[in-house]
Amino acid sequence: QVQLVESGGGLVQPGGSLRLSCAAPARIFTINRMGWYRQAPGKQRELVADITNGGSTNYADSVKGRFTISRDNAKNTVYLQMNSLKPEDTAVYYCNANIRITAWDTRQGYWGQGTQVTVSS
Repeated sequence: QVQLVESGGGLVQPGGSLRLSCAAPARIFTINRMGWYRQAPGKQRELVADITNGGSTNYADSVKGRFTISRDNAKNTVYLQMNSLKPEDTAVYYCNANIRITAWDTRQGYWGQGTQVTVSS
């Protein structure tokens, strides 16, 4: 079983910034796509941004120009820099990663435990 450890959520005022981190275990064969999703109360979980192991990125229209996803492959860690935060960004943010634990495993998706981001004055 793979545990993704998230950190960096919290309470911030509108216009503020937060940086989320998500670390996968060190002893992993490969990690392909990594991404961030969010789920607000009463809404479905939605993709915020994702990034391939080659560095190609994809963003939801609602966060383009404000959020930046990046990864450190040496640390098996993905980051989400969130700037110009708005109240509608309030949600639980989840990390997701496509991982092959060993060379004999198939690739599977794993989720982090979620971290709360609240944007409010």
